[in-house]
Amino acid sequence: MDTTGTVVTVADGISGGERRGEGSVGACAPALAGLQMPPPPPIMASSPPSSLSVLRQCSFHLAGGDERDNLEKKKQLTLIPLIFLIFFDISGGPYGEEPTVQLAGPLLAILGFLVFPFIWSIPEALITAELATAFPGNGGYVVWAAEAFGPFAGSMMGFWKYFSGVINNASYPVLCADYLSRLSARFSGGAAITGFTLALSFLNYTGLKVAGWATVALGTASLAPFVVMAAAAAPKVRPARWLRGGKRKQRSRTEWGLYLNTLFWNLNTCDNASTIAGEVERPQRAFPRALLGAWLLTCTGYMLPLLAATGALDVPQEQWTDGFLADAAGKHFFRRCTTS
Repeated sequence: MDTTGTVVTVADGISGGERRGEGSVGACAPALAGLQMPPPPPIMASSPPSSLSVLRQCSFHLAGGDERDNLEKKKQLTLIPLIFLIFFDISGGPYGEEPTVQLAGPLLAILGFLVFPFIWSIPEALITAELATAFPGNGGYVVWAAEAFGPFAGSMMGFWKYFSGVINNASYPVLCADYLSRLSARFSGGAAITGFTLALSFLNYTGLKVAGWATVALGTASLAPFVVMAAAAAPKVRPARWLRGGKRKQRSRTEWGLYLNTLFWNLNTCDNASTIAGEVERPQRAFPRALLGAWLLTCTGYMLPLLAATGALDVPQEQWTDGFLADAAGKHFFRRCTTS
């Protein structure tokens, strides 16, 4: 049977249907139904297309019309909002890094935030960039686990990530209220925590495009005070203070565990961004750049205030609890700048 004429008929039907605005798989069905390919010889320089390849070409051309244009219009995330969304997935600022100084001293705290990204965070970011561009959909790590180990593994991955996300996200309104309570007592208590939870939930309901640009504003607002603090602290920095290893020479296993867990909590979960890969314009190009930009923001957000506060302040190590950086900015830097 000569298949060349059939293939030409299918191609003509597709192009003609597109010109008339009637492109559909149904228009190709009569030609595909009569297409029967003989088994190919062992060595063939060029063989006629199979019915499966013709069907794929047919679907590709049909999707290349209005349907594909509509899909492109649905892409809501550009590079800048994606950078800040990943930044908030990882850290959102230096909030919560103070216990590393309390547990291990300035030297190990600085080394931890310098070394730990190369052990865990950067490899995780590279894997996320590779797999998010290979599977540019909204399934993310669920799709990765299902493709590698089957649907049950994908289901368990989705369940445990959701479960850990619920527990993890519950800490952020509390941490936010803890920092703002240093400015005003009205931000402390359950009412403030409930208000932050409702506000952040409403922001998610507004849609990904609005939430993406909102994170740009929130990220700028969260980092700006610490940049100003670092500038104010620069003349007072004494590099020798960075080399302090803490008062206690020997630390218990619990203290080491809390130290490492604090580093892990502050420098983890960039793989969460893979669940929005289907909403990103040109993910193969945007995702690696966004991960690089987010990590530059993350490292800057952690290291600037940590170096500034540990180098400029001579305070007891026990004072480095959650919210200490807010106290340091208000009491030790900004107030002295305004009174001098």
